[in-house]
Amino acid sequence: MPCCGKCKKACRFLAIIEKSFANKSRFTIDSIACEGCGVCYLVCDDKAIKVEDAVNGEWFVSETRFGPMSHAKLGVAEENSGKLVTLVRNKKAQLAEQYGKNEAIIDGSPGTGCPVIASLTGATYALVITEPTVSGIHDLVRILEVIAHFQIPSGIVVNKYDLNMEITEKIRLLSPNYNAEFIGVIPYDQKITEAQMQGLSVVEYTKGPIVENINQIWQKVRNFIL
Repeated sequence: MPCCGKCKKACRFLAIIEKSFANKSRFTIDSIACEGCGVCYLVCDDKAIKVEDAVNGEWFVSETRFGPMSHAKLGVAEENSGKLVTLVRNKKAQLAEQYGKNEAIIDGSPGTGCPVIASLTGATYALVITEPTVSGIHDLVRILEVIAHFQIPSGIVVNKYDLNMEITEKIRLLSPNYNAEFIGVIPYDQKITEAQMQGLSVVEYTKGPIVENINQIWQKVRNFIL
């Protein structure tokens, strides 16, 4: 069977590798470069390419000491998607009905892509956590614009605010431009890392200014969601 090379010409990700054996071309697929779009399968007249469903990760329903949780784990170097977030949310809805829960907290991913939009869909409130850096402000403005588009009430918290007080103040001043409330700040504290290593939340692990700040933030947020 002749190797025509249509797949290589059609692949925009340069994932088709051509090799010569006995003066004949053979084509293989670089699994790392391949994005799984399937165009090679569509252009191949000889049906030499087989398309199979890829396993990108796993979803779970777990029981925690704070209640039920729906979540997922991606494979190494796999990308998140809006469909995955929707799946996790659907399982969350089933748990809520099963356990008689009326509220749920959704931990959204960074950025403004499909997973973030899927996380925001139907939300009653959005709490945006940022850091006092130039890139932090840039990403903050982008997500606030998305939240404003969906007309969702929102608040802003600056984590590690004391690393750059000037940028923290800039964030506080820009929040009204997007109808977002400046909820509070969290200082840099190694106790957070220590708490994670112990498998505890920081409010369980220690006392002090960081816990006071987090408690104040929660009291403000709960007024919107409870």
